[in-house]
Order: sequence, then structure tokens, then C-alpha cells
Amino acid sequence: MMANKTILATAYAVNPFKGSEDGMGWNFIYQIARFQKVIAITRENNRPHIEKYMEQTPDEVYNNIQFYYFDLPYWMRFWKKGGRGAMLYFWMWQFGIVHFIKKLNLKFDIAHNVNFHNDWTPSFLWKLNKPFVWGPVGHHPLIPEQYLHGRSSSFWLKDRMTWLVKKLFWNFSFSLKRTVKKADHVLCMNSSVQQYLPLKSGRFSIMPSVATEDFGWNKNKPNHKFRLISAGRLVPLKGFDLTIKSFAAFIQSLPVEEKIKCELVIVGSGPELGSYQEMILNFNIQPYVRFIDWIERKDLLALYRESSAFVFPSHEGAGMVVAEAMSFGLPVICLDNEGPGEFITRECGIGVPHGSYKQTIKSLSEAIFKLYCNPNTLESMSIAARKHFESNFHWNARGEALNKIYQNL
Repeated sequence: MMANKTILATAYAVNPFKGSEDGMGWNFIYQIARFQKVIAITRENNRPHIEKYMEQTPDEVYNNIQFYYFDLPYWMRFWKKGGRGAMLYFWMWQFGIVHFIKKLNLKFDIAHNVNFHNDWTPSFLWKLNKPFVWGPVGHHPLIPEQYLHGRSSSFWLKDRMTWLVKKLFWNFSFSLKRTVKKADHVLCMNSSVQQYLPLKSGRFSIMPSVATEDFGWNKNKPNHKFRLISAGRLVPLKGFDLTIKSFAAFIQSLPVEEKIKCELVIVGSGPELGSYQEMILNFNIQPYVRFIDWIERKDLLALYRESSAFVFPSHEGAGMVVAEAMSFGLPVICLDNEGPGEFITRECGIGVPHGSYKQTIKSLSEAIFKLYCNPNTLESMSIAARKHFESNFHWNARGEALNKIYQNL
């Protein structure tokens, strides 16, 4: 295995046993190491998980990785409890890591700030006076007003206040402006990043933070049931209210003998579970909807394999589950937004444009109906989803794209 450069990669969150930010941190480091030497720096609390995983899954790629662990002294972090204070501590950790690196006198060619994936919190790795890569970075967009239909005023206020904080950083943070100016290459999770950061042409590229491994694809899956699946935390950001209401409109349009062939499976837990269950009762569709609050990973993968399509009208700027769904050849029905809407193509999914709340439900329902009534369309979109995953959302494809960026710096 040839490694011709050394990349210093800082990743606040790294845990190969987890998904989301932690899993992405691990996979980015691993993919860099497929082609380059990596000096990876993360927090001390990630050490046992990393060492355990590397012991359990030997791999020659690990020979290219050297881990270091850094935390600020206890008196500077005693107040941080779990997720509480994480953003402030991340900012302090980013600032302190530069001194830590200089003190160790580490030798490297390129510095890469891998995660958190926020485009509104600065990095200070440019102070190391080496070519500097930042990202993938991005943000959750502001949820359009019409989709806060029926939400509590406290959720509305939290969403708007969070957006205000982001705008304050984008417009007034000197450290963030320096980060953008000094970055030799910025990896953007989606196109919305360039709307808020003054990125220079030729010095940024679109690279979603999400990707997944290949769990195997059964092209000739049994066709006993038209099963729609969705997965994620049951919070307003994920748009499960749209999922349920559009499925209700779809299922109520079918004759009784066809209804029993259809099912919606929602995998996840969260504070909105009660309201979603009440919604299902009100629509009288409980025989056709199944909630699974927790499931073994292998069982979730089996569910993907046996499903027909993935419904995910989320308002977020990313969506790991979209990449997973496409790896199983599932067409994706989502909103045509700057998150999941940019992950799909017309050939492998259906993106519903923003409209009124009622119109969005109608359009999502029509998308479901289209896949149900047209087996040939469903099959062709399934094949296209799998191909799109292989080309764009397989972790190995992400590693190859990263390698090109490093070589061009």
C-alpha cells in the first residue's frame, strides 16, 4: 500500500461503533489512510472505542494511522456534560489543539479539520502554516414556516434562535472569516454552504458528509408486500408528520384488498412518538403502520433488504439514512431541498418541491402512488439508486475523491 503524503486529521467525534458524526469521523480517517499516512487527533474519551475496534477488526490500513488524544485540562471542561456545552467546548478544543500539535512537533504535509461538520464554527488549523482542508462542513437550513404546522412555540423559537446564532457567526465571526480565507480547499456538504460563506472558485467542492459501506444488495427481492421504510430520530426536523400524512392519503385511496399489501415501517425513537401515534389513530391507519423504537443493526439491514422504497421528507442538511437506503437499491422519496434532495437524482428518487403544507402532502402521496402502480418504474429506480450509491455514497468512493483533492493541493 503506497502512502505518499502525511495528513494531520483532527476529528472531535470518532467512534467506529456508532453512526452519525462519530461514525463519519472514523470512516473519514480510515479512507484517508487507504492512500496516505494519517496522524489522527481526537478526544481522549474516544480512545477505548477506537482501540477495541482496531483489535477486533485487524486491517493493514491501520498501519497508516497514528492516533493522538487531546483534551483541555479538567478545570476548562468540568462544566461540559454529554451534549450540554458541546459546541462551546468544541470551539475551545479547536483552539487548544494547535498548541498541542506544535508541542509534539508533528511532521505532516496537509492539515485537515474533519468534524464537527459545522460551517459556522471556525477552525484554527491554518495557524500550522500547512495546506489546510476544511470539511465537509454545512448546516441544517431554516425549516420553512409552513412545515412548522402544529408545532409548539418553543420548537419554533428554538429553530429560529439557532438560525440567528448561525447568521451571527457567518456575518461577524472574525475567526470564521479567517478560516474561510486561509482554507486551501473547503468540502461543502451541499450547495447551501456557498450561499453563506464567501468561497473562492476552484477552492471548494461539494462532498456530502454522509456515506455508507456496502451491506449487499438483493436485486431480486421477494415482492410479497409494498413496504415503505423510514428511519431517524422522531423529532420535527425529520418531517415524519409529512411521512405519516402522505402515507395516510395514499393508503386511503386504495381498495381494501390492496391496502393489506402495503405497510409503512418507521424505525426510531424520540419525543414526537406520542403525537405520531395519535396521528395514526386519527387517520385510522394503525393496521398498516409499524413503529420500531429500537432494533439490532443486522435486523435493520434485513428490513432495508425487504423494503420497496424509502420515504424521508426531512428538513436537514444531510441524512445518513438516505445513503444507506440507496445502498439497498431503495428509491428515495424526499423534499427537493438542499439536504436529501441533493443526494438523489431523477433516476433514483423523487424530490417534492416546497409548497404549502397540504400541497406537499399531496405531492408526497402521489410519489408513493407512482411507485406502487408502476412496478417497472420501481425496478428501474431501484437499479439507479444502487448505481448512484456505488458511484457517490460508498465510503470507498469518498476516499478516492479525498485522495484526488490532496494530490491537487
